[in-house]
Amino acid sequence: MSLLTDPRTSRTAAPPAVLRATGIHFSFDTTPVLRGIDIELEPGSVTVIAGANGAGKSTLLEVLAGVRTPSSGRVERSGSVALVVQRIAAPDALPVTVREVVAMGTWERRRLARSERRDRVVDALERVALADLAERPFTALSGGQRQRVLLAQGIARRARIFLLDEPASGLDAASRARTQTILVEEANRGATVACVTHNDAAIANADRIVRLDHGVRVA
Repeated sequence: MSLLTDPRTSRTAAPPAVLRATGIHFSFDTTPVLRGIDIELEPGSVTVIAGANGAGKSTLLEVLAGVRTPSSGRVERSGSVALVVQRIAAPDALPVTVREVVAMGTWERRRLARSERRDRVVDALERVALADLAERPFTALSGGQRQRVLLAQGIARRARIFLLDEPASGLDAASRARTQTILVEEANRGATVACVTHNDAAIANADRIVRLDHGVRVA
């Protein structure tokens, strides 16, 4: 994970932000949810977005991912984004397997050979410990398993930005620990990680904590 360099002791500058949000406002109808949020996420960093329920954490994550458009302000991204949401709805008739969902992460890499795509999918499923469920329908999985499939999709894509909403929810202790290890590994390879979480271990291991209170950044 990255460390900010003290300019008094070194001329090495902090790495440029991979994701930058400036002056973000967002409202549902006429109800303000985010108010003037500024945030910069550097490569190789893990950021936790914290705050009470209703503080705007999940909305901020969705704005950063591009799923929601801010009422005003600007979001700049450099690189592909993997978004892992807390509740993942899927039509019961959706005829896709776990392997096929993970493989979607390689589609944007058109120059990849078929063998490389296959290897990426196999590796990603093994890392999230879902290799034995590769041929199972995605709709047959639990909520926590679906989250891990989307995480695997981002791994297969070699995403530069991982944005996760409560990635420890619905997971047993072993799966929570595994997910935490994966996020640290992705940061160590240079990816940017930001997650909404109440998990004490994730908060303790974060490089930075961004705190929201009623849609306003307070730290």
